[in-house]
Amino acid sequence: MARISIFAVALALASAVSAQCGAGTPDATVTGSGGSFTAKRGSNNVYTGSDYGAAIQAALDSISGGQRVAVMASGSIGTRTISISSGKIFEGCGTIDVGNRSGRGAIESLDTTDVKIPYLSMTGNPYFGLRFYGTRNLSLGQINMNLSGGLGIRFDRDHAANSNVSMDVINVRGAGSHAVETWNIDGLTINSVIARNVGECGLLIQNTRNAKVGLVDGENVATGNGYATFRMANTNGQLADGSYGTNVYINKVKSRGGGRGVFCVSQSGGAEIKEVDLANNGNNAILIENCYNVKILGGVVNGGGEVRMSARSEFANSRDISVTLTVNDNTVRESPCGENTTWKLSGNGKWNIC
Repeated sequence: MARISIFAVALALASAVSAQCGAGTPDATVTGSGGSFTAKRGSNNVYTGSDYGAAIQAALDSISGGQRVAVMASGSIGTRTISISSGKIFEGCGTIDVGNRSGRGAIESLDTTDVKIPYLSMTGNPYFGLRFYGTRNLSLGQINMNLSGGLGIRFDRDHAANSNVSMDVINVRGAGSHAVETWNIDGLTINSVIARNVGECGLLIQNTRNAKVGLVDGENVATGNGYATFRMANTNGQLADGSYGTNVYINKVKSRGGGRGVFCVSQSGGAEIKEVDLANNGNNAILIENCYNVKILGGVVNGGGEVRMSARSEFANSRDISVTLTVNDNTVRESPCGENTTWKLSGNGKWNIC
């Protein structure tokens, strides 16, 4: 019952804010249905025709920085990529159905500043639903993706870094890969990521620092593989000087079923998780592997795969780990022994710790 009500609340919130999408007087709009769409800037037509994606791009291209486009119509852009340039505000009030274009996002903003996407509703099977790199002051608001595959939101690994990225409420259903995957962000704020029936991670953050996340909530996430509802990897939380002072703050991770619940790996750390609520994970409820200065301050693990601290030989051993946790109907194992580890455990679980 609790799981259903949480997602119902999220959907109700999305419905409430969608009523505000397109409010006031947008600088440009896309209207129409079926095979007839019109893009207007003010009272001037900038596109009329059957191509929904072309109408959206024409509306975006017609405005300048600081101005707003509201896409009121629903339709399919196919494998087209919509590009948002610096300073523009994009509201996807209708439902945008998308196809799969290899290596590209259905909607992209690359090497830009001050782009805002306050509202978006997306369906389909994209390669990436939203794709970013080289952004500064990017703001994502109420993003709802009801997908049949693909990856939801992606910040690229091999391109320019990002700074000052914010997200409000990200709802992703049905992604075959991750709901949200970040690389190379300095300054990340997320209210919540809600992932349902997602193939890999709910939230995966990599080489990202100075991050604050409210809630990561996953159901049936990463079933049958090594990913997790929440995963930190690839030097996430490592500061510029190579140290791991606490700079990644997560308020709560909730996970039901799927694969792992929480996973920290590959020289990540500098992280504090205030609370976990994990039950019946098919893989490790928690796995901390070659991570440094990680604190879990409280919460409950019920059943599922073991809570584990481990290390691979190619990286320095895990160190400065502190875990306060109630563990029921599960086990806790530390192997090999970490350096400067602290466990404060309760519940009926069994533990083998150093």
